[in-house]
Amino acid sequence: MKKGKVVLVGTGFVGMSMAYSMLNRGGVNELVLIDIDKEKTIGEQMDLSHGLPFAPQKMVIKAGDYDECKDAQVVVITAGIAQKPGQTRLELAETNTKIMKSITENIMASGFDGIIIVASNPVDLMTYVVAKVSGLPKNRVLGSGTVLDTARLRYIISGYLKVSSKNIHAYIMGEHGDSSFVPWEHAYVGCKKIKDVMKDNNYPIKNLEKIHQDVVNAAYEIIDKKKATYYGIGMALSKLVKAVLDNENCILTVSTYLKDGEYGQDDIYIGVPAIINSKGVRELVKLELSQEEQSKLDNSCKIIKHMREKSIDNIIEG
Repeated sequence: MKKGKVVLVGTGFVGMSMAYSMLNRGGVNELVLIDIDKEKTIGEQMDLSHGLPFAPQKMVIKAGDYDECKDAQVVVITAGIAQKPGQTRLELAETNTKIMKSITENIMASGFDGIIIVASNPVDLMTYVVAKVSGLPKNRVLGSGTVLDTARLRYIISGYLKVSSKNIHAYIMGEHGDSSFVPWEHAYVGCKKIKDVMKDNNYPIKNLEKIHQDVVNAAYEIIDKKKATYYGIGMALSKLVKAVLDNENCILTVSTYLKDGEYGQDDIYIGVPAIINSKGVRELVKLELSQEEQSKLDNSCKIIKHMREKSIDNIIEG
């Protein structure tokens, strides 16, 4: 395995935003771009490479194929189709499951033995598909989960309370989608509970729900205004890759595999806080949820499992 070698499958807006972020940040020794559109991949490789004289470190960037996955430390999958107007979530999931299955089989055929990070939507479901098809240990397959949702939450709270977003310790859990939730009892500003900060400053506690709603609506608003979201998720993926490459042991709300009744669930990928290092998911950060929060998590999982039972499991096995 080559330390610091990353393969990106999918050179659309999300994938290339991540690649551009990594070029600026450094920490990656080799970046290989793979896409069904070979010409575009070569163009992206050329365009990125021309920025190398201004980058913080030397980096090999190339357009390649799946054989390059063999010695990669991390493979990031951002490929897949976006939801079309009028298309149901299940139809999107079915199409992307077929794409994920094919991509994963190609990755594993190379002899790959590293970490896979999935960002394709619906991300919790697609991470499950990649884990099943790859046969890799579950801790070595993870999804972007609610990492971006959590960043949006911290950004919005930061503006509301006028405190640096780096000192906001709040998390969004559950499905990357409308059924997500914030465990507010575990939300802190520095080392002080956010509910106490709200009380001390005479802010209405009900505003917390509005903040969460703003997070849920953020993607819709961006898509409405500019057709897609990619910079935020590109930065989030860049951070996730760095956490693995640098063995950071940092806490991120990735789409993680729950088994043996963790959070009352079994055999499912869902967004929960976890410690990420060079092994992928080192361990879950288990939170005590209120009855209401637990039912929201159960609901998130029910939505995902329903789609799996309807057709996704058949596609994986077929």
